[in-house]
Amino acid sequence: MQFDVMASSLPLADMQTLSKRIETAGLDGIWLTEGGRTAYLSCAASALATERVTLGTAIALAFPRSPMITAQVAWELAQASNGRFVLGLGTQIKPHIERRFSMPYDPPGPRLREYVLALKAIFQAFQEKSPLKFEGEYYHHELWGTTWNPGPIDHPDVPVYISAVRPWMCRMAGEVADGLHFHPFHSPEYIQDQMLPHIQAGADRAGRDLAEVMFVIPIMICVGDTDEELSQTREHARTMIAFYGTTRAYASVFEQHGYNDLCAQLHSKQKAGDFKGQIALVTDEVLDNYVVTATWDNMAGLLATRYQGLAPNMRLMTYTAMSQMSQNPEVLERWGAVAKELNNLG
Repeated sequence: MQFDVMASSLPLADMQTLSKRIETAGLDGIWLTEGGRTAYLSCAASALATERVTLGTAIALAFPRSPMITAQVAWELAQASNGRFVLGLGTQIKPHIERRFSMPYDPPGPRLREYVLALKAIFQAFQEKSPLKFEGEYYHHELWGTTWNPGPIDHPDVPVYISAVRPWMCRMAGEVADGLHFHPFHSPEYIQDQMLPHIQAGADRAGRDLAEVMFVIPIMICVGDTDEELSQTREHARTMIAFYGTTRAYASVFEQHGYNDLCAQLHSKQKAGDFKGQIALVTDEVLDNYVVTATWDNMAGLLATRYQGLAPNMRLMTYTAMSQMSQNPEVLERWGAVAKELNNLG
């Protein structure tokens, strides 16, 4: 079982330094988020600074860029990384796409599905396996020539993963994507009962085996050697769940465990500006459904037990390592030791 780290994009020289440290520590992959900085440039810095780790976006925003621009960037990153790059895409929410990027959003599911298919057609044209000819409802690509073709590369099969939570997106991931990025606010039971059947249905519809879809699962992990350290990391996770839990699209994650009104209650507290009250709603009982609390010595075993057998192909990811590293830079080596132990556990 591979174990990765999620990191925010940094100034490029800093990204190179961090990437070298992550690889040396023994982690298996680096997934870059996109916020104030682009994930792609950080992936480029990482690719040039490392030799072994998987590199990917988790996620880059699809809709602000045309499929052609995204394909060009992904192609260069695949070449620079010797095939280690994974393109992870997501939709974001409507206000950001329309009011921050001034780009079309609706309907997000069908639009992203077509985006993935367009990328695969463009990659085929880049590798000179077929002419460029993609005609969809939202994207059209047919103007072509040698001037604009980056040309064949040694690792042309660029994996395309998408982020998904709701049933339609899960079915789409199973049908057309190479992998699925899960949300850190989840439980294994929610994935098993509410997501996996839809992913399987999408794979069945396309005549694919579920093993063709990589599951990438970021996990909120509360870790420490002492009760005080564990308490600190649990409070950080409690705050994150109080924040994520206000999103109505995630209400079903609470409902899986019987917390049917919790999303509405969190949203009400947030609207009233009662942040302390909002966090207090995430009790220890609630928290334990969505986080792993472990000492450094038993973390690998707990992770393996919690997620083993959930999917044929799976990568786990620490969602919290970078926030801990900002307080203690030496903690990265301890995460690397966990990765090595998980690799040995299979």
